[in-house]
Amino acid sequence: MRPRGPVTGVLVLVAVFAALQLANVTGRDTPDTKNYLSYALSLTGQSKRAAATATIDYVCASRAERARRDQSVHVVRFHRADPTAGVTAECREQEWAAVQPRLAAGQTGGHTVPYMPERFMAIFEARPGYPAFLVPFVLTLGVTWGLWAAGVVIACAGGVLVFLILRTLSVPVPLALAGQALYYVLPCGTTAMRPMTEGLLMALTLAAVWGCALALRAGRPRTGLALVAGSLLALFTVKHSQALFLGLCLAVAGAAITLRRHLGPGRRLGGRAPREAPALAAVGLAGVIGTLLLARLLHYPSETDSLQDLLTDHFARPDRARPWPEFWQLQGNFWVEWLRRQAWQPLFVAALAAGAWGALRRGGAVGGFLVAAAFTGILTQAGHPDINIWGERLIVLAWLLPVVGVPLLLEPVVRADGRVPLPARGERDRAEAVG
Repeated sequence: MRPRGPVTGVLVLVAVFAALQLANVTGRDTPDTKNYLSYALSLTGQSKRAAATATIDYVCASRAERARRDQSVHVVRFHRADPTAGVTAECREQEWAAVQPRLAAGQTGGHTVPYMPERFMAIFEARPGYPAFLVPFVLTLGVTWGLWAAGVVIACAGGVLVFLILRTLSVPVPLALAGQALYYVLPCGTTAMRPMTEGLLMALTLAAVWGCALALRAGRPRTGLALVAGSLLALFTVKHSQALFLGLCLAVAGAAITLRRHLGPGRRLGGRAPREAPALAAVGLAGVIGTLLLARLLHYPSETDSLQDLLTDHFARPDRARPWPEFWQLQGNFWVEWLRRQAWQPLFVAALAAGAWGALRRGGAVGGFLVAAAFTGILTQAGHPDINIWGERLIVLAWLLPVVGVPLLLEPVVRADGRVPLPARGERDRAEAVG
């Protein structure tokens, strides 16, 4: 294939995905959206009241749009009058009823509009990265189209990073494009388009995995290590718990691969364990230590605050006297119920198993780091075992494993069909060309 062929394929997938998103410009918001949007508007210089007005208008317009769509296909109410005006008015009344008393009471500190108690809003005050990313989009295109365009950019970037990871692993172009397409059509793409942090978290996590691939397989250790370190630093600004989880998982993966190098042939991880693995483990460990120190220095909410937020329904009830025993009981109940639901609809578990097999069997040492990065989704969900959170968005990072791992699993089939000789695994680990 000519050099411009892969680029054309990538751009076509990006264009198709972006065009499809025009079907839902509004109606994607979640309860967290208004916190991030008001933060972004505050960064543009708007007052608390102006930011509250713009945010409430956006939220209520989305709510009214969803109500209109739902009614249009309701078997009983489809012939009734358009509910937009009524839903909008009711929504504005409810939102201002929550905000106005707090503004009047002087709860105007920080960047977010006070929709909730100060202890809850402090959690979002510690996440400036995503609101800062939104600022140029909101300033240029306004709130509605700005949030939509930001979502498109974030989602498309995630798919492109999947393509780059697979090409760095010498996966054929058609399969690399298939990985990009998987990112768009699986819950990764849907979640990335939501105006909240998860899309940016996935993109930055993929950037870290690409850094691992560059260091281990492309002969560019300095670039790879710098990319991993930069991704961890950026993750700290978006959601510092994700920087902590990713740094920890990368450190454990690097240590495990290094130990296999000294204790055995490490054939299951693709032959020799490269010398860059300890360096990646060190970067991950540095990310963990740096995250803990910076969070303490900046007085970010602690794990105890997060735990009380979970158990008191966002501080709407008194603090729990013994939160940790209650948390572990809830943790056990959650995973029992989660496994029951997965047994009923096992697509996710099957996809994880296929992705893990492809990553560890065909991805070499990079596959170990991919599994580690995807495992942060499990840790994120475990940190907030709430079965009612929309769309399992907390665990969405785990979908990165099948997105990258399944194309790796299918690589021998594609190469055999295309009569391309499959390199031995040792040769694959020595490959340095990105393609």
